[in-house]
Amino acid sequence: MRIKSTWLVTTAVMTLGFGLAPPAALHAQGSAALTGQVSSAEEGAMEGVLVTARRTGASFTVTVVTDEKGHYSFPASRLEPGHYTLAVRAAGYDTDGALAADVSADKAATADVKLHKIDDPKKLASTLSNGEWIMSVPGSDQQKMTLTNCVSCHTLERIVRSTHDANEFATQVLPRMAGYANQSMPIHPQKRHAERLLEERGDQRTQAQQAMAKFLASINLSEHDTWQYPLQTLPRPKGKATHVIITEYDLPRPTAEPHDVIVDRQGIAWYSNFGEQTFGRLDPKTGKVTEFPVPEEKKGWPTGMLALHADKSDNIWIGMMYQGAMAKFDPKTDQFQVFNLPPDMNKDMAQVNMVRAESEDVDGKVWSQNNGFAAIHRLDVATGKIETIAPFKNAGVGENHNIYDIMPDSKNNLYFTDIAADYIGRVDAKTEEVKLYPLPTKPAGPRRGMMDSQERVWFGEYRGNKIGMFDTKSETFKEWKMPTPWSAPYDVVVDKNGEAWTGSMLNDLVDRLDPKTGQVTEYLMPRETNIRRVFVDNSTNPVTFWVGNNHRASIVKLEPLD
Repeated sequence: MRIKSTWLVTTAVMTLGFGLAPPAALHAQGSAALTGQVSSAEEGAMEGVLVTARRTGASFTVTVVTDEKGHYSFPASRLEPGHYTLAVRAAGYDTDGALAADVSADKAATADVKLHKIDDPKKLASTLSNGEWIMSVPGSDQQKMTLTNCVSCHTLERIVRSTHDANEFATQVLPRMAGYANQSMPIHPQKRHAERLLEERGDQRTQAQQAMAKFLASINLSEHDTWQYPLQTLPRPKGKATHVIITEYDLPRPTAEPHDVIVDRQGIAWYSNFGEQTFGRLDPKTGKVTEFPVPEEKKGWPTGMLALHADKSDNIWIGMMYQGAMAKFDPKTDQFQVFNLPPDMNKDMAQVNMVRAESEDVDGKVWSQNNGFAAIHRLDVATGKIETIAPFKNAGVGENHNIYDIMPDSKNNLYFTDIAADYIGRVDAKTEEVKLYPLPTKPAGPRRGMMDSQERVWFGEYRGNKIGMFDTKSETFKEWKMPTPWSAPYDVVVDKNGEAWTGSMLNDLVDRLDPKTGQVTEYLMPRETNIRRVFVDNSTNPVTFWVGNNHRASIVKLEPLD
């Protein structure tokens, strides 16, 4: 099934009919807490509208999606009795005010929703995802691709609503943006310490900024009161994509950035904080969040961490980014052990994003990478010694390589993605021999992924808009294109059924691929969701998908119903 989807976030007034009978089947089973129908004069009953409920005093929301008859239903197991505020998301539609519902324990409440089309372009603009903005703005694919570099820190709406002209972009805005670390947000900017490298790029950097400045000024409001191009939206979810329940858990502060989320054997969710020196634990049963301060090894450098992966002893390994270190956290003692890079690699540009210890039991070694130097590190856990492997030490003049993610196989050989030059690389654990495999798609932009039980590397092709798979035994590639333009897969995880899951920072969609048929189901998130690392809990049936909402300080649990 090829399913596309889109969204609108709004508050709404519902016609509430408490005490009215819910559908007969639900009433007989006593399984519904709140039901209703969503409709409009333009469409009648509306399929694919997201309805979100938050109980007063709760730290999480629950979302369901309307079916082909416009009907939605919240199971009683998901809404305990109380007063709820409600919100809906439907592309191009709005409602007239605030909404609320009271849920009781003894009978279901009903709340029918009437929507109307949005006529004001500026109001419609506030509902567009980053991907829809890229679809809407005029320009070449190459120009639009530059916009994908902006969404790590903020939405594209900030750009298109701005009034900067080309000169202001080139001389003020873009130089300032280049000075921020990539874990910055508008409410929590952090300066990087590697200005020297930026200065050394000289004319090449200046020319690129001038070209981008001209493009940005052509798509914003610097010359007109409104946009001189039609705003495009994607269709709402249909069919299988509506069979889902989504729970979103709040974190303690709006500056918390849950970049990576994993779930342990006990069902506890752990997350790395991309912009702050804390590491957290969420109990999904209660919504309780516990934070642990992470040692700050380089005072004054940007704080935050990236990758989280567990070893076979359930210790959690963390990439500490600009702190120039990797950390091991023992959940049994709540204690950290930090391993700093050797001095020759721990300079201004050092950036340890990824740490992989899944195959540490093979030889006692843990792998990490250095984003600042396109280098790979290997830690001997017993001695604390870290060695460095430079896969591109003999690279030619003008070659640009960037080791993004690393994935050990069962023998602790290492595979990596080269996002800049479009390679999958391999490092032999015994000989340290490096072999490169060029991707069939150019540009592909391979970012993050995993090694499955069949020794296949799965990865997101951020620039190629595909899910990629590299079979390490046959040394062959296979790719699946995403149905929605500018989905830009960031990470890929394969579940126990062989289905591949991904998401991106651009369009608030979670994609579920059946590799056997090529069918993709796209689940829409309740609101703007800056997706990075994706995770699947295989202990449930069906499986449960988890992801951090990196810019909205929340953790999202998506439960497909089939």
